[in-house]
Amino acid sequence: MTGTRIPRSVHDHVLQGRQAQVSVIEESPKRFRHVRAVLGWVITALSLALVVFCLNLPIHYEAITTDAFLRIPIEGLLGFAILLALPRRTRQILAVVAGAFLGFLTLLKILDIGFYYFLDRPSDPWNDLSLLDDAYAFLRDSIGSAGAWVALVAAVLLVVGLFVLTGLAALRLTRVMVRYDRTSRSGLAAVGVAWIMFLAFSVQIAPDLPVSAFAHNRYLQFAGDLKDEKRFAALAADDAFRDTPGDQLLTGLRGKDVIFTFIESYGRSAIENPEFDGPVNAELADGTRRLTAAGFGARSAFLTSPTFGGGSWLAHSTFLSGLWINTQQRYNTLVASDRLTLTQTFGKAGWRKVGFEPGNSMPWPEASFYGYDKVYDERNIGYHGPHFSWSNMPDQFALQQFAKFEYAVPNRGPLLGEVTLTSSHTPWAPLPKYLDWNQLGDGSVYGGPTGSNGTTPERVWKESAQVRQAYAQSIQYSLQSLISFVEKYGNKNLVLVFLGDHQPAPIVTGPNASHDVPVTIVSGDPAVLDKAASWGWQDGLKPDAQAPVWKMDSFRDRFLTTFGSPRH
Repeated sequence: MTGTRIPRSVHDHVLQGRQAQVSVIEESPKRFRHVRAVLGWVITALSLALVVFCLNLPIHYEAITTDAFLRIPIEGLLGFAILLALPRRTRQILAVVAGAFLGFLTLLKILDIGFYYFLDRPSDPWNDLSLLDDAYAFLRDSIGSAGAWVALVAAVLLVVGLFVLTGLAALRLTRVMVRYDRTSRSGLAAVGVAWIMFLAFSVQIAPDLPVSAFAHNRYLQFAGDLKDEKRFAALAADDAFRDTPGDQLLTGLRGKDVIFTFIESYGRSAIENPEFDGPVNAELADGTRRLTAAGFGARSAFLTSPTFGGGSWLAHSTFLSGLWINTQQRYNTLVASDRLTLTQTFGKAGWRKVGFEPGNSMPWPEASFYGYDKVYDERNIGYHGPHFSWSNMPDQFALQQFAKFEYAVPNRGPLLGEVTLTSSHTPWAPLPKYLDWNQLGDGSVYGGPTGSNGTTPERVWKESAQVRQAYAQSIQYSLQSLISFVEKYGNKNLVLVFLGDHQPAPIVTGPNASHDVPVTIVSGDPAVLDKAASWGWQDGLKPDAQAPVWKMDSFRDRFLTTFGSPRH
């Protein structure tokens, strides 16, 4: 059999195809190496950007600008210079550890941004864990449950990602610098010389708070907390009124019913910020007129709160204990001590002591420290209406129930009430409407169209101007409810002291606001106000800019001394 001859044209075509396949195979590694090289430089650039971002990230929201990340982070230059001088194994281990530590510091910076934005203070991770529930509740009320869960998952991924990515980024940069050793050393030297020249000419080339200083401050904060715990415990034990006999306490208030009332977030800005103080000042002016007509006098001033934007329990404990409680650690130490509080003092002197906490929905462990005979909360106040975001019930309803269960009970003995009003708690939406007292019933009326203003946190928090207006309206409502309560239920034996616990968040107050809150004493007996004349407080429900300012922890001792409680 003879073979069939293949046409030359077909043979050449097949040969060309085979040559093309060989050429493609030979070109593939080159293309792969090119793509790999490009991808490698992209990863290196991203690693460098991440490290520079972490080193230069400010701790204040308003300082996060483009200029903040164009500065030369000298700590990074020194760190990589040291790594280049180390043996390979040691260098790799330290690069990962240093990178992860930088991620940890960045996490603290991010926490500081949030804390300064909402609470006007740095974070304290060792003592702020108790705020996680409040933070989640705030997100849930502001952006809904689904949004809050997404934020929670994102936060967990951020924490894990920061530690992993910064460690890998530092390792990547170190390897690249070793690979291009001569170029890297020249580059570090050049940038170092530029840093020195900029320094000589007073050019801003470093962050406002370099990461080294930030880390040092964190160490000092932690060390200071350890020292403060013992020092504060000794301070709490040193109480000039602990041994005063009960029959010598509060002799100037015998036969009076005393009510201490905290209005959530009622800060100095509510009556002095021209952007939103109109409704609040109008309510205070009208309230002064109405209370005067009803036979009540009032005097007002300011107290400086230990907290800002949140942490109400720190302010409450400061006011009632006479100690400066500005951290969770101090609060924990206080409630574990036998410090004499204002409530306990009234108990020793023969008053019935009642805590009215409508914002609580579960047992309150600290109630025993304050020494209440009875504590009311959401579970036993008898409210059957809707929640108003974080607030479990409207202030007007809570005050009515306080009168029903305690204050308006006939033939009782002297009463000391501590009442917390929560309708002005963030996010200030939706808000209840002020109603006729006879309409309140069991609170179910608030579920109808006439019980609420119908706003939502999602709608209000779209613009800061809307947040401020909603805040002012909430304070106006709380004041209106309290003033009306005095008109309806009060008598000449009533002594009411009401105050704010802290300023609202900086989104309301703006930057650089004080920690001051208004405080007012109201009484139907002129003799009570005469005893307090030495305080220098101003007449009426509104203090002006020249009113006295006391630290909140000074109130207990001044109050006890003024109303007949000698020190022992």
